[in-house]
Amino acid sequence: MDEVKVVVAHSERATLRVGDVFLKVDADQARIDAEVEAMSLAPVPTPEVLWRKPPVLAIAALPGTTLGRLGGPSTGSPAAWAAAGAAIRKLHDAPLPPRPGRAGRSIVALATELDNECELLVTNGLLPADLVTRNRQVAKAALRPWTPAFTHGDLQIAHVFVDDDEVTGVIDWSEAGQGDALYDLATFTLGHEAHLDELIVGYGTDVDLEVIHAWWSLRSLLAVRWLIEHGFDPFAPGCEVDVLRSRM
Repeated sequence: MDEVKVVVAHSERATLRVGDVFLKVDADQARIDAEVEAMSLAPVPTPEVLWRKPPVLAIAALPGTTLGRLGGPSTGSPAAWAAAGAAIRKLHDAPLPPRPGRAGRSIVALATELDNECELLVTNGLLPADLVTRNRQVAKAALRPWTPAFTHGDLQIAHVFVDDDEVTGVIDWSEAGQGDALYDLATFTLGHEAHLDELIVGYGTDVDLEVIHAWWSLRSLLAVRWLIEHGFDPFAPGCEVDVLRSRM
């Protein structure tokens, strides 16, 4: 019998691997429905859906490896990063999906969430006030009008698989939908700033680096407390708190 490996687990969802099959368990059926719909619409390689039996979605493993993970070194070549950039651009240029995604939250909603979260981070003593204040200033550049694109919404570096410098698949589409394209680019390069230029080469167009930096700060500020409450460590080397410190 194949070993069962817990890939990630917290109070909202869990992902298990059994051999070449991933089992995603999610109590929110709407999230699973959105993921399957997004994979059917995306113009980039996605995992094969093997079966669905709520609350479980079974998908096939992808060939290749990821370019790395947050808090770890990147194992990908410059060509692999460029290939990832080209795949992301193909996604962003695709016809819009029917619903907004995680990257499509309104400016007003994001500004309110940022204000509340920054206050809690300082009040609860989780981060120094000067670190929060500086990154809050940087983050404001992300709060601007943007043209909707087909976005992944949770495009972490660990969600894109590459083999021989070609993208073999993109996983975890539950946050996909209409959104800000630069949110995806910032999420993918979070903690891997040195590879941003390589990604942009493949993406094929100029991007506003100030907004990328803003999304690094904004995403990290909004994530710290959630990560702690769900058993993760944003203070680990190379992770969210280090990203915030890099903006000082």
